[in-house]
This record gives sequence, structure tokens and C-alpha cells, in this order.
Amino acid sequence: AEYVIKNIQWTTCKNFTVERGQQQIEEYISTWEFHESWLHWSEFLQEEELKYSKRYHYRVCWSVPTRRKPIPRATASVYFIIEISKIKPATLPVEVFFVLESSRLIHRPGQCRFREKWLKDIIENKITLMESL
Repeated sequence: AEYVIKNIQWTTCKNFTVERGQQQIEEYISTWEFHESWLHWSEFLQEEELKYSKRYHYRVCWSVPTRRKPIPRATASVYFIIEISKIKPATLPVEVFFVLESSRLIHRPGQCRFREKWLKDIIENKITLMESL
């Protein structure tokens, strides 16, 4: 069976607000497949003014707390950018992309399948680094 990459209906540029952006990121993350032990929280970071658009930056921080270690040794962050065009029609949906901490690869919702392994790798690399220091 072929895997269907899930996405959501992103809001239009004219209906965008910082709060709506954060809600939609949460809604989009709910389409990802990951083990129930993962917890995350999201926050708005900043607004960036560009010549032809405005970018809104968000961070989603992931961890796996356990009963023995309720405060995780390391976390993994996913950075979302929602871009509002100043030149395209305001009735078009916002542009959304995200990058994982320590990676330059740009992911777009609806074009790639999220992998839980990405988060595990970030956390394992951080713990390995901490143990080597």
C-alpha cells in the first residue's frame, strides 16, 4: 500500500494571525505518526519583515519524559516558518515550511513524511555529546 502524506487546510494570508498560526501548526503535527510517549510544546518566536513577505517563526520542542526521568536529558526542536506574501493575492493560503534543529533541509507540509527517527537522532546526538564532555 502506498503511503499518503497528510496535510491540513492552511489558512489564507488575509485570515492569518500569530495565534491561528500556532493552532494550525498543532493541527498539522497531529497528522504526524509518533509514539504516544513523545510530548511537545510550541511557542511563537518572532516576526520577520522582508521586502515581499512577512515571516512568522515558531518552535516546537519535543521530549520523552519518563517516570524515572520526568525532566528529559535532552530535547529536539522543530522550527516552523509561516510566510505571508505581500504581493500575491491575500486569498491564497500561507506558505509553510519547517526545519529540524541541526539540519538545513527544508521540509514542506504535504510534500514529506515526518519521521520520529529525526527527533530520536537529535536527542541521541545531544546525549552522546554531553557524555563525551
